[in-house]
Amino acid sequence: MANREREIQLKFRVTPEERELIEAKMAQLGTQNMAAYLRKMALDGYVVRLELPELREMVSLLRRSSNNLNQLTRRVHETGRIYDADLEDLRQGQEKLWEAAEHILSALAALK
Repeated sequence: MANREREIQLKFRVTPEERELIEAKMAQLGTQNMAAYLRKMALDGYVVRLELPELREMVSLLRRSSNNLNQLTRRVHETGRIYDADLEDLRQGQEKLWEAAEHILSALAALK
């Protein structure tokens, strides 16, 4: 045990119903490590699992915007011209990114 980060072992007993409740809460969080879950709950009193589908959407928007910018850059280098429609598409993509970022930030601010 000399190599372990945590040397002290704590033990306690629960009823079958309490164990089911603990396991149900762990399942809600998507964790299977009971020791880590119980330690986090004992030390902090809460566990937060962030699932923000908006974040996935924002990453997708960022990829598309980056691809569009790369294509536009390539076209400008090839033709020496830039078109208003291309700039408008790029601007709209950036606007969608900002909207997604604001939505995520307000969701995170509400977690207090």
